[in-house]
Amino acid sequence: MSPFNLETCARPNILALEPYRCARDDYKDDGTNVLLDANENAYGPPLPPSITGLVQPQSGLGPVIDLPGLNRYPDPHQVPLKQLLCNLRQTHVHTQKKLSPANLFVGVGSDEAIDALIRAFCRPGQDKILVCPPTYGMYSVSAQVNDVSLVKIPLLPGPDFQLDVPSILSALSSPDASTIKLAYFCSPGNPTGSLLSKSSIGSILAHPTWNGVVVVDEAYIDFAPDSASLAEWVVEFPNLVVMQTLSKAFGLAGIRLGAAFTSPGIARLLNALKAPYNVNNITSAIAEYALSPAGLEVMRANKAALLEQRDRLLREMPTIPGVGKLMGGTESNFLLYEMLNKDGQPDNAVALAVYEGLAETKGVVVRFRGKEHGCLGCLRITVGTEDEVTRFLEAIKKQLEQVRGMDVRGDEEEKEKAASAVVA
Repeated sequence: MSPFNLETCARPNILALEPYRCARDDYKDDGTNVLLDANENAYGPPLPPSITGLVQPQSGLGPVIDLPGLNRYPDPHQVPLKQLLCNLRQTHVHTQKKLSPANLFVGVGSDEAIDALIRAFCRPGQDKILVCPPTYGMYSVSAQVNDVSLVKIPLLPGPDFQLDVPSILSALSSPDASTIKLAYFCSPGNPTGSLLSKSSIGSILAHPTWNGVVVVDEAYIDFAPDSASLAEWVVEFPNLVVMQTLSKAFGLAGIRLGAAFTSPGIARLLNALKAPYNVNNITSAIAEYALSPAGLEVMRANKAALLEQRDRLLREMPTIPGVGKLMGGTESNFLLYEMLNKDGQPDNAVALAVYEGLAETKGVVVRFRGKEHGCLGCLRITVGTEDEVTRFLEAIKKQLEQVRGMDVRGDEEEKEKAASAVVA
């Protein structure tokens, strides 16, 4: 039986929190009500009366967005959207139990969930979160914002970048383990692209004494093999949170929609402390369409095209002089490659010069990740369209040839500081 106890793990003030009660908690807009309860403008937004939506309802070609209805606050609970997310992840591969909207928190990207979890469980100046570098930078940023310390257990060395389970279990068994409230694991990892093993996550969830929350960030899960997501596993573990987003495979980074699958108890806490109307009407309408059969068909076609180009990069990158090992996995929409110096060694100076030259002289922007743990000399390359990949391959071949023929060591330290300043 899990040792997890929500009542003793969460912050007392959050447990006692009464969520803001929205006007729409009591009465919905059924099209006939006169809504004089939320201090809204009954005349609507300042838009031409001919505008009825970005896409006409009868067209069936996209989301129906009620622009004149933007004078009304959105649904604070987003139950239809949550049900669609449940439908997407209910594979019955990991459990026969069913997900429901009670298992969901939706917010402004995964970042809102990352921060909300820290605020719900960690006491400022006292508690800690566990992270496994190299990993997504927002875990540490949110921890710092909330005055929460980090416990760092690096991933096992590349190219596999898997969890160091014995070290993690040891940290969660240490005398001060009670102050480690959250453990954030990115799967597939960023910048590693490696899918963490289910057995590793299960071993940590099975810890016999640790009273904390396991958070699995699955932002890139749709690029992994089918049914890889552990989202439905939250019905089996009261202290598991699985975060996802529509920013990646769904191509909807601009609408900022993220979800956290978890137990009803944790979901209630997150929904209690969120802003009253954190997901707006336009975001909700677009997200619901993206999760409809028509939207999923387009997403899967686009994903297939990206996977084809990912395979192309895997074939062609090793043929380019100066490209080293693939570091990490292939379960995401990016790849992490070493850049080699003339001696055949991964080199941050070379990687920085290639990164800079690609952007400034060839208009191709990738990411320098050489300052991340275990990523010496690495560039992270996002998979693009066929034309974009063609342009990238031509550009990096020329840039590496140029860089390796010159001395690039001069201002390496200053370049590294600048290149490592960005989080994502």
